[in-house]
Amino acid sequence: MENLSGYLLFCILTVVGNVSGYPDGQVSSSCISMQPSHGANAQTSTPPYSINVQKTNYSEGDKITVTIQSNSGQTFKGFLLRTTTATKDAPIGTFINTDSSAQAISCNSISGGAASHTSNSVKQKVEVQWLAPQSSDDVHFKATVVQSKRIYWSNILGPTLKSTRQGTSGSLQMQSVTSAPDLISRDGCSTTKFCFTSPSGCDPLSDSSCYFMSSAAVDTDGLRIEISGPSTGYMAVGFSDDQKMGNDDIYICLYQNGNIIVQHAYSTGRSDPTVLTLSNVDNIVTSFNNGIIKCSFITRNQISTQQRAFTDMYYVFLAQGLVESGKIEQHSKDPFKTADKVNITGFQESSDNSNGEPSIIKAHGALMLISWMTTASIGMLIARYFKEAAKQLVGGKAIWFQAHLSLMILTVVATAIAFILAFAEVQGWSYDTGAHPVLGCIVMALALIQPFVAIFRPAPQSKRRPIFYWFHALNALVIKVLAVATIFLGLQLIDSSSNMWLAKVMGGFVGWEALMFILLDTDVICKKKEIYQEPENTMKHEILLLIIYVCGNLAFLIALLVGIGQS
Repeated sequence: MENLSGYLLFCILTVVGNVSGYPDGQVSSSCISMQPSHGANAQTSTPPYSINVQKTNYSEGDKITVTIQSNSGQTFKGFLLRTTTATKDAPIGTFINTDSSAQAISCNSISGGAASHTSNSVKQKVEVQWLAPQSSDDVHFKATVVQSKRIYWSNILGPTLKSTRQGTSGSLQMQSVTSAPDLISRDGCSTTKFCFTSPSGCDPLSDSSCYFMSSAAVDTDGLRIEISGPSTGYMAVGFSDDQKMGNDDIYICLYQNGNIIVQHAYSTGRSDPTVLTLSNVDNIVTSFNNGIIKCSFITRNQISTQQRAFTDMYYVFLAQGLVESGKIEQHSKDPFKTADKVNITGFQESSDNSNGEPSIIKAHGALMLISWMTTASIGMLIARYFKEAAKQLVGGKAIWFQAHLSLMILTVVATAIAFILAFAEVQGWSYDTGAHPVLGCIVMALALIQPFVAIFRPAPQSKRRPIFYWFHALNALVIKVLAVATIFLGLQLIDSSSNMWLAKVMGGFVGWEALMFILLDTDVICKKKEIYQEPENTMKHEILLLIIYVCGNLAFLIALLVGIGQS
C-alpha cells in the first residue's frame, strides 16, 4: 500500500511538473518541436504577436536585434525564439546579449541556439541579439509565444534574412508575417506619427477601401514607413519637392506570385522609375489579404529628390496600379497627394480631401464642360430647329442667328482659355493621361477652323452655299463627338470616388441631349407631314422643348461642376 501511495504521489508530481511548464525559461527540450509542455493545443487564430528583425540581410559576425512584440496591447508571459533555414529545420547562428527579460539557451546541442524568457512576468516586448554565422543560406526566425498556461501560439513566422554571400539586388522579397494586417492602423496619427489617408480619417485596420500611409522617426537616423491599400498589383509612396510626378524618391510594395516585394526607386521626369539597390532598409513586415497590400519597414536612407540635401518637408504621393512581368505599370488614376509640403517626421494628418486636382485643372475641366455640354449644345440646337420659330430680325439679323453666333463665339473663347490653362499648369505634354490631351488638341484645332469658315461663307444664293452648309454642320458634329469623348476621359482622370459617378452623370447628360434632339426632330417631321397644326397664340413646341432642355442641362451641369470641385 505504501508503495502504491508513493507511486501515485510520483505520478501526480510528474503531471503537475509537466503542466506547470518552465517559468524560468529553460525550455531547451522544446526548441525543435516549438511546443510547450502545457497540456493544451496551440491556438489556430491569427497571432496577436509579431517578430521584427533589425536588418534585411546579414554577413558573418553581424549582431542583429530581433524583437518579439504585441500588436494590439496584449501581454505575454513566455516565449521561445529560434532560427531555421529553407533546407534544414535546425538552428543557425547564436543568440547573445539579450535584455533582462530574455536569455540564450541551448538548442539541438548548440549553445545559444535559441532564446527564451527569464521569468513568467507579463511583458509586451522583448529584444534579443542574434550573432550571424558564416553561411549562404536564407535565415528564417520563428517563435512560440505563451499568453497564459493554456493559451499560446506556436511557429509564428518572422521575416527572412538574406545572406550577403548570395549578392544583392534591387528588391528584396520578404515572407509575410501572419499578423501583419494588425500592425498597420491609424493609432498614433497626429500624436506619434504623420498619416496620409483617403478617404479622410479612414483606418486600414477596419476599412478595406482605405488608402493609408504613415511615417515616424525611429532612433536618430531611421524613418518607419507604413503603407496599406486595396490593390492587386502594387502600392507606392513617393516624396517630392512639388505636386508633379518626376524627380521623386519612391518606395514600392509590389505583389507578385503570392509574395510582397519591397523596392526602393527614383523617378526622373516622366520615365519609368529606376529601381535602386535595397540597402539600409530593415524591419520589413508585409501581407496580402483579400486584395489589400500592407507593408511596413524602416529605412535609414536619406530622402533624395533632384539629388538635393535631405529635409523633412515634402509633398507626399500615394499611388496604386498593376504589375506586369515584375515591373510596375503606370497608375490608371492620378495618385493621392498632399496639398502642401508636410513634415514626414512630424505629428500631423493629411488626406486627399485637401489635395485633389490643382485649381487650374479644375477650371480647365469646368470651362470645357460648360463650353461643349451647354453653350455649344444650345447653339447647335438653335441653329438646327429655330430658324422659323425665331426668325424675327434684330439689328438686321434673325434672332436665331444672333443667339447661335453669340453662343458659339463664347464656346470657342472658353475652349481656348481652358486649353491654355491646361498647358500652363502641366508646363508641357501630359504623357500619363492617355488619349485625353490628344483629343483635346484635335477639338481645339477644329473649333478654331469653324468660325473662320463661317466668316468666309458664300452668299445665300451662291451655288457653293450647300457645300459650306454641309461642311459647317459635319465639322460641328465631329467636334461635338470628340469633345464629349474628351470630357468622358477627363472626368475619369479626376474622379476619385469609388463608384466613378462623374462618368455616369455625364452619360445621363449625353442621353438627355440625345432625347431632346429626337423630340425636336419628331416635331419637325410631324409639321412637314401636316400630322398636326399648332394653334395660334400659343407657345411654340420648339420653345417649350428648349426651356425643358435648358432646365435639365443646367441640372446635369451643376452636378458635374460640383463633382469637379470636389475631385
